Amino acid sequence: MTIGGGMDASEGKAWFTQDRFGMFIHFGLYALAARHEWVQHREEISPADYRKYFENFDPDLYDPREWARRAREAGMKYVVLTAKHHEGFCLWDSKHTDYKATNTPYGKDLLKAYVEAYRAEGLKVGFYYSLIDWHHPEFPIDGIHPLRNHPDALEMNKSRDVRKYAEYMRNQVTELLTDFGEISVIWFDFSYPKRDYRGMPGKGRNDWESEELVGLVRKLQPNIIVGDRLDLPTDGNFPKDLATPEQYTPRVAPTVNGKPVRWEVCHTFSGSWGYHRDETTWKDAAQLINILVDTVSLGGNLLMNVGPTARGTFDARANKALETYGEWMRLNSRSIYGAGPSEYVAPTGCKFTQRGNRLYLHIQTWPFRHIHIEGLGRKVKYAQFLHDASEVHWLDPDADVDSNIGVAVGNGMLTLELPVLKPDVVSPVVELILKD
Repeated sequence: MTIGGGMDASEGKAWFTQDRFGMFIHFGLYALAARHEWVQHREEISPADYRKYFENFDPDLYDPREWARRAREAGMKYVVLTAKHHEGFCLWDSKHTDYKATNTPYGKDLLKAYVEAYRAEGLKVGFYYSLIDWHHPEFPIDGIHPLRNHPDALEMNKSRDVRKYAEYMRNQVTELLTDFGEISVIWFDFSYPKRDYRGMPGKGRNDWESEELVGLVRKLQPNIIVGDRLDLPTDGNFPKDLATPEQYTPRVAPTVNGKPVRWEVCHTFSGSWGYHRDETTWKDAAQLINILVDTVSLGGNLLMNVGPTARGTFDARANKALETYGEWMRLNSRSIYGAGPSEYVAPTGCKFTQRGNRLYLHIQTWPFRHIHIEGLGRKVKYAQFLHDASEVHWLDPDADVDSNIGVAVGNGMLTLELPVLKPDVVSPVVELILKD
């Protein structure tokens, strides 16, 4: 198994580039506000005023078995849930804080049921853990803290000790990686050492004590995949386990010191990670599928986010998006699982993924009748649409063909003959079986 087309994977992490597609879940107190997971920062809500969400948190319809079923049916193979986001609220019964789900009206640990439900559906389980904590009394106020413009912010910081906070994080991470069995991924988020604000410095590896934190993680879970947002140097002591581009698809696959790296892009169905009642920029079916295709064609994974409601459900818009993936993956998943980049260059409006001698042409912009592919003349022994296994013909490169098509074929070009009408499937895929 290779990572992004080049770097060897350890046996315990080889599943990652096989699975390709995962679910991100942002769930916390911000679901009650229903106006973005950064609402406390954006509106500069003090911890005291934010407490109303804690006092009313009761996701009584929470059924992680349904969440897990929908993830599996969408074609997702692993999941990462926000055990703690920037607001500092913990979804599990942590011994190191009172700011947790078991002290809300809901009164129960959310993580245990989540872990059990997703594992029962055959998905690998991961945790997101925020390095930032706007509730913890030892977390120094900085430029993204809700109290950043408080007149006494600098004075309040005099009694805050980030070293005590770093110890608190290690204690909680120990719980997460000890009490819930094997955890496949841990997402730490995020560092901002250069974001100084009004005399208050940003935070990075020295604040998080990142080296010690990573050492703890490796000791507790040797095969876990660790996200790259701890502000660690990319030297031999701290090789990058997982690059994490966010809300965009890279133009080329990420590298570290010129070498390929395991990577995963994370996206949202809309413009918010947490539940946002009034958000309207939801991606259409083609955008959803093409984000996945574009990512895998470069050798990466897609982690697509769902923000559950404060009742603990996926809303209708999220379910529709998941069903879009499910319908497409049911027919086209073999162009995704275990697939990666190809040495062949896809024509305009298309992307290639490849798995062994199977080359998958994802047609993102439907053409009129023909697609010309350089370098594949005489190399294909069979072609078919993946969604229905119907044969796709191509022009004989040795035949006399007039017009520009003939010129193309004569130059080692493969010219596929397609129906005028696009098949009733988002981004149709042609499976090209290459000669040995």
